[in-house]
Amino acid sequence: MKDLFSKFDPLINEREALLATGLRDPYGIVMDKVLSPTEALISGKRTILLGTYNYMGMTFDPDVIAAGKAALDDFGSGTTGSRVLNGTYQGHKECEEALKAFYGTEHAIVFSTGYQANLGMISTIAGKGDYIILDADSHASIYDGCALGNAEVVRFRHNSVEDLDKRLGRLPPEAGKLVVLEGVYSMMGDIAPLKEMVAVSKKHGCMILVDEAHGMGFFGEHGRGVFEEAGVSDDIDFVVGTFSKSVGTVGGFCVSNHPKFEVLRLVCRPYVFTASLPPSVVATAATSIRKLMHAGDKRAHLWKNSRRLHQGLRDMGYKLGTETAQSAIIAVILTDMEQAVGLWQGLLEAGLYVNTARPPATPTGMFLLRCSLCAEHSDEQVDEILGMFESAGRATGVIP
Repeated sequence: MKDLFSKFDPLINEREALLATGLRDPYGIVMDKVLSPTEALISGKRTILLGTYNYMGMTFDPDVIAAGKAALDDFGSGTTGSRVLNGTYQGHKECEEALKAFYGTEHAIVFSTGYQANLGMISTIAGKGDYIILDADSHASIYDGCALGNAEVVRFRHNSVEDLDKRLGRLPPEAGKLVVLEGVYSMMGDIAPLKEMVAVSKKHGCMILVDEAHGMGFFGEHGRGVFEEAGVSDDIDFVVGTFSKSVGTVGGFCVSNHPKFEVLRLVCRPYVFTASLPPSVVATAATSIRKLMHAGDKRAHLWKNSRRLHQGLRDMGYKLGTETAQSAIIAVILTDMEQAVGLWQGLLEAGLYVNTARPPATPTGMFLLRCSLCAEHSDEQVDEILGMFESAGRATGVIP
């Protein structure tokens, strides 16, 4: 019998060699207790959280928690069914109404995760004979949506308007085409040049889907995402997002003004064949989304935090993923996995949690620590974070 796990041997060996040096497993962290959107106990130590995607700090909002508790009492712990069977409760419709109000759209559909939102939308919209055109650095859920469907897949160079234009020009003009973009790219924290990309896509007769998982809440006048800030709302056909970032819970969604949108409830397999979100989850999501409509002060403070941390790390000598702070994500680029984990462990021991990232999540040969700021990080916490990066960076030799 051939061991089907043999293909993972290089990764297993690499991990074992890393742990043999005495470093901890960066992917095995357990939160003993979460104290707030910005702090937790890890191995009994009070730790600042800088790797949670809790951008707007909604996880401990009193109104959000109260809504979840009430729904748990009134509707129970789960639906035990699909949205097209017994799994649509009052709360699911209220959540979709909150999304429509937030985005100003005619339609909204809620999925059980953000991953499934991309999986479902992309695999359903584009079929055999159609084309999906996507950025080479697209999220795994976007690639998996392409794999689940039958469309031809065309990749263009990351954030290259010129390459997008060139590749679209080679496709049959009569074919159906879906261009998939992301507002914020989650590894490096860079944003897409949506204004230019949307113009090119429309020139070639394409429909456009934008994933705003990492832009919802703090980009644009209403916090809708990078597409709103870029002024291209009227040209975007579908906006996909998640509840697990700025909304502070779990789930995914798509909003649209397409007149035939509701047929997706009958033909989108990851929607039809998945149990719906628990009532407590959609209640917390709907409450959070409504509050995010009036979160201008939170957005301003988040941007202040991001710009301050980015500039501070640059001044210390760290190599970062972007020249300036483009989003709430700041990527610290390291030379190899051992250096990345060494710095990560030094920060953790000092009382700071960040994420490590490596290929294939990052481009080949790139290793980084990914910081994601929160609107609830205080000025004093940002001071602490900078101090920890300075001491840990010098102790590990990452900065002079």
